[in-house]
Amino acid sequence: MRRRTKALALCITLLMTCGVTAGTAEAREAKRTTECQGDWLPATPTAADIMNGEVDFLDMAPVKVGKNVNWRTDPYRNRSWSMVFHSLRWMGRLVADYETSGNEAYLARAVEIAKDWVADNPRGGAGTSPYAWQEHPIALRAPALVCLSKHVGGSWLSGSLAEHAKMLSDPKLYEKGHNHGIDQDIALLGIGCRYGRDQWSSLAIRRLTETVKLDVDSQGVLREQAPRYAIYVYERLKVAMDNIEACKRKVPGDISRRWESLEDFISHSTQPDGFMVPIGDGGADVRPVGYDRPKQTVRVFGGGYVYGRTAWDKPESAFYSIRFGPGVKYHGHEDHLGVTYYAQGRDVLVDAGFDSYENSGYRNWTMSPEAHNTSMVAGARFRGKTATALSKSSIGADRQSYRLTDRAYGVPRTRSVLVNHRQDVMAVLDTVPRGSKVRNVWHFSHNLSTVSSGGGQVVVKDKAGWKATLVQVSMPSCRPVAGLKVVRGQKNPYQGWVSSAYLQRHPAPAVVSPASGDSLLTVVVPGSGRPSLSCSGGKVSLETSEGQVSFRVGGADLS
Repeated sequence: MRRRTKALALCITLLMTCGVTAGTAEAREAKRTTECQGDWLPATPTAADIMNGEVDFLDMAPVKVGKNVNWRTDPYRNRSWSMVFHSLRWMGRLVADYETSGNEAYLARAVEIAKDWVADNPRGGAGTSPYAWQEHPIALRAPALVCLSKHVGGSWLSGSLAEHAKMLSDPKLYEKGHNHGIDQDIALLGIGCRYGRDQWSSLAIRRLTETVKLDVDSQGVLREQAPRYAIYVYERLKVAMDNIEACKRKVPGDISRRWESLEDFISHSTQPDGFMVPIGDGGADVRPVGYDRPKQTVRVFGGGYVYGRTAWDKPESAFYSIRFGPGVKYHGHEDHLGVTYYAQGRDVLVDAGFDSYENSGYRNWTMSPEAHNTSMVAGARFRGKTATALSKSSIGADRQSYRLTDRAYGVPRTRSVLVNHRQDVMAVLDTVPRGSKVRNVWHFSHNLSTVSSGGGQVVVKDKAGWKATLVQVSMPSCRPVAGLKVVRGQKNPYQGWVSSAYLQRHPAPAVVSPASGDSLLTVVVPGSGRPSLSCSGGKVSLETSEGQVSFRVGGADLS
């Protein structure tokens, strides 16, 4: 027996093909392992679901896959569903539950699933699913197979893990500076540590350090341009650091420092209602939990985000976001100069949001300027991936103002944003050079409906009767803008929609302005259905239900 155990250990270390499976006695005595327990495990499907031949991913209806799984199953024609299917994390759920329950049927079924996947999906095989060997499913599947290897052996498993390590090591497949790269490094580290292959472990740690320094800046801003991915990267880096230490290696300081910096960015990206502001590929239903609250209420992140709030831990406090920075990449949208505004316990101005990664007309629209609270130059061609500069800022306790500019339409467009607290008001001034015309669009929450529109004002309300008003005037004349159009649920072209969660769309009021040769001043007043605006010598006065607010317009600036 001692010779058999020693031979098995040598076989695993060298990834040889010995064809040995752990005996039932060892299986009955199985203990929880770090490889099989952790946040990487999915909540759905459950072990009972899987044993019943049923899987459900991404909140979609369950799918019967039966005992003999067809690995080309693609019921929703959805890339994300297929990626999760081929990740085999759901198989890992069975192994983890076997460790905690001792139910050997779970382990037996996990072996059947994994063995069937390996047999049916040889790399380059004619019948292999096109999703099987894509870089991200490889990275997510390898830890599930490593977990299984803690309880079973055999050439089919060790050989498959060797193939996974080969693919994970391939520099042509490596997603450097991206969350996929982090997953690839976690996977390669896991295989290297499991089988004592130092070259794989060392490569994984070296690449991970480079990827983290590229993907996360010193302020904690993720270059992937979607705040909700900061949560994913934060959680995955914690897994990576734990695994490095479990592998008896030292965590590089560059990794731990950037990991810590993410927490500040995540906290500032969270609205007073506890949900993360849905910028880029991030759903409005993402709720960060357990992150420390910074002391600052206003933060400018050089990577392209301004966040401000009146107070922490008060759902009724005001919150706003402003986008600028490098041109769009990865999970970003063309949202530069865009703002969001939350006030008095409600979403007021919102992004159209994230629907899915599927290539569709709706997806393309959600990524365009038209789906964000931004400005456009009428008749000019939009130049995607253009950087935007934050050229000026003034931050006070009760009022903040900013100026942003770029040439996304070939000519300078400038936006100044002023946010007033105590009496909640957001004012935005859009300016373009003489000879050009500017227009803008404003997206209200789908929980708001239009009460009235006319005379340069649009009033919306929620079901409780709470109201907010958008006022728009031309400057410097201060004349109300005629022809404001409220669009809701339009499909050709898309306009007036908000996505509240994955694959969920709701008609919502969108205010579209006509093109103007003058600057456009837009003022949003939460909690008021009858604000009065007047101008005198560059001073704008606004009467709200909470009192008077005044500010100055000077050229392209607000103060």
